[in-house]
Amino acid sequence: MRVLFLFLDGIGLGVNDPEVNPFAEVDMPNLQGLLAGNKLLLDTITASSTDGSRIGASRATLLALDAGLGVDGLPQSATGQAALLTGKNVSAEIGYHYGPKPNQDVAAYLRNGNLFSSLADQGYKSALLNAYPPGYFSAIQSGRRLYSAIPLAVISAGIPLKTLDDLQNGQALSADFTAQGWRDRLDLPDTPVLTPIQAGERMAALVEDYDLAFFEYWLSDYAGHNQDMQAAHNLLVTFDQVLGGLLDNWNDQEGMILITSDHGNMEDLSTRRHTANPVPALLVGDQKLRSDFATDLTDITGVAAAVMRLIRQKDL
Repeated sequence: MRVLFLFLDGIGLGVNDPEVNPFAEVDMPNLQGLLAGNKLLLDTITASSTDGSRIGASRATLLALDAGLGVDGLPQSATGQAALLTGKNVSAEIGYHYGPKPNQDVAAYLRNGNLFSSLADQGYKSALLNAYPPGYFSAIQSGRRLYSAIPLAVISAGIPLKTLDDLQNGQALSADFTAQGWRDRLDLPDTPVLTPIQAGERMAALVEDYDLAFFEYWLSDYAGHNQDMQAAHNLLVTFDQVLGGLLDNWNDQEGMILITSDHGNMEDLSTRRHTANPVPALLVGDQKLRSDFATDLTDITGVAAAVMRLIRQKDL
């Protein structure tokens, strides 16, 4: 059973206040269609569920996951992503939240076993669908740039990162989905540009080659730190169109889409800092798959085991 892990950096479940929360302000018909017309808000969980932690609809289930994990301070990217990918409460084990990039302590957890390497050890095929431009690889090689947690986990599993060639050949997606940014900001004018709907269609097609396909969308965290409501609005409109293209080409009987995050941020633009809000885990697929996946899932440390459990179902 295949899984598409769609990671949205810095997305929590916030309050229903359009002055500070773009999810309350922006109309997202594809996302709201999954939530029986509701928006991606904390109110959606608390007002619509019996236990205050989840809501179910015909095609999707929304959970609220704890990202703080009992550690003082606000959750951070490196430890949060490491928790998602290793199943360990990395913040508690090292004694603090840390980010944005992994330090030596956090990197050790990612290098010594993670979701990608565990799948590879058991004969499953996974990939990070993001393409990285030539300048990224040269900056890594020169030491001017450090890997963030997700690409570090991928290369630690012996899986190569996707390149400009992969993007041009239709085997990857850019971080902004459409690759317009590769033309405008990276000075790569020959990069093929997709519409958001086409990006969603490509994502659905690429997943068919893997047991786990992972996509990292980090622009949401940038918009949160910049407290930029217009940028957040534009990102959500684009994301919803991508989601529409994806959903129209997704077979719920053959796999599940997981949309989740590492910590809150963009849902509260009254602050530049991360938030203590729970993060969403939106599950899209067959009802039984969703139910099995959601069993005992209450915080971000449970995600890796749930993904492994679901993927193994194809061999049962």
